[in-house]
Amino acid sequence: MGDVQTLPDYPKGLTFEHVWAALMEDREQIKASRIEFDRRMEETNRQMKEADDRRMKETDQRMKEADQRMKEANQRMKEIDQLRKEADDQRMKETDQRMKEIDQILEKTALSWEDTKQMVNQIGKRLGDFTNGFGDVIEAIITPGLIDKFYDMGLDFQTASPNFKVRDHKNKIYFEIDALLQNGDTAMLVEIKTNLSIRHINGHISRLDKMRAYADLRNDKRVFLGAVAGIVVPVEVKQYALEYGFYVIEPSGENFNITSPYNKPKEW
Repeated sequence: MGDVQTLPDYPKGLTFEHVWAALMEDREQIKASRIEFDRRMEETNRQMKEADDRRMKETDQRMKEADQRMKEANQRMKEIDQLRKEADDQRMKETDQRMKEIDQILEKTALSWEDTKQMVNQIGKRLGDFTNGFGDVIEAIITPGLIDKFYDMGLDFQTASPNFKVRDHKNKIYFEIDALLQNGDTAMLVEIKTNLSIRHINGHISRLDKMRAYADLRNDKRVFLGAVAGIVVPVEVKQYALEYGFYVIEPSGENFNITSPYNKPKEW
């Protein structure tokens, strides 16, 4: 005969009702745990949603504030542009008025260089800072005759350009030339002032340095020379310019005279 299997021994007094009650109790505990878990998940989701909503509101608020600052900045820029335009318009009106006064004087008077020199002093006293505007008139008088004058000195320039400007934004090179004389090999940069000073000459040296740098960037191999002109040229200023290697242009009776540098002209 085979082995006889016996049932496990259960605790005495354990009935079906006891087992069923225990199972029901565990079921209720599991159900309560699930409810608590769901509650906590719902609370967590609610908190996360509130946090997301709060961040969205804060982001929206910051964006609105940034937009407001941009609008204010744009408004300030418009105001600045308007003020600049008004200032430029005012300066143009003042310049036009002063040029009209100059034209009236020129119409009434046949000016020699000596007359012009005296007129500069008179207008300077009457109009204060107007000498820069009057410099335009001086440029118009001097520039046309420069080619012939320099030709007599052995320098053959074919063109003379007043108010030559360089605006190289890419390389940040900016300067202006009162008169630029040019040929295929050489160019002459002329600075024209009513009352020439050493400061003007130093500024012209810097201008020629910029011209050389600008020309090198364009593979322009020409030689650049410098000249300075003035209605009033103090002796020490003339000597300073000539020693440095500049040509000096100044009044001489009814015309003007060009003095060559003491030594070889400075080349850039």
